[in-house]
Amino acid sequence: MARKEHVSETPATAFLRANGVDFTEHPYEYLEHGGAQHSAKVLGFDPFTVVKTLVMQDEKARPLIVLMHGNRKVSTKNLARQIGAKSVEPCQPEVASRHSGYLVGGTSPFGTRRAMPVYVEETILQLPRIVLNGGRRGYLVGIAPEVCVRLLDAKPVRCALEE
Repeated sequence: MARKEHVSETPATAFLRANGVDFTEHPYEYLEHGGAQHSAKVLGFDPFTVVKTLVMQDEKARPLIVLMHGNRKVSTKNLARQIGAKSVEPCQPEVASRHSGYLVGGTSPFGTRRAMPVYVEETILQLPRIVLNGGRRGYLVGIAPEVCVRLLDAKPVRCALEE
């Protein structure tokens, strides 16, 4: 069976196209709670190059986005220290969806409903290419990592923990 190469437009892909970003599309069979490790395995990518989009909040419930390697966790203590917050924690799924406009498992940092500060694990920026969510469950897009800095003003941080 031929694989469908094009997926219908999402707010994320519309944002990327509007900004002239060259990206590749990578649809896959979504698995509930499969996460970046599952998509990496199914698509044949190194989980280190599959980037998770995590919606978190600080102690005042101000939302923020963290871009992290698919096979790493976020040290919320290290992140909070680096961004000048007292604490950082993941948002509840319904809160994350309200901020981003995406379903959890399909969250892209591009084309979010609400503008949020974006932080990127600095080692991601050293990769030649990354894949991250394209705004729908079961759909990744491949881009150059510097696009995150250029279009989202993503700030580099060091908060990765081995998974």
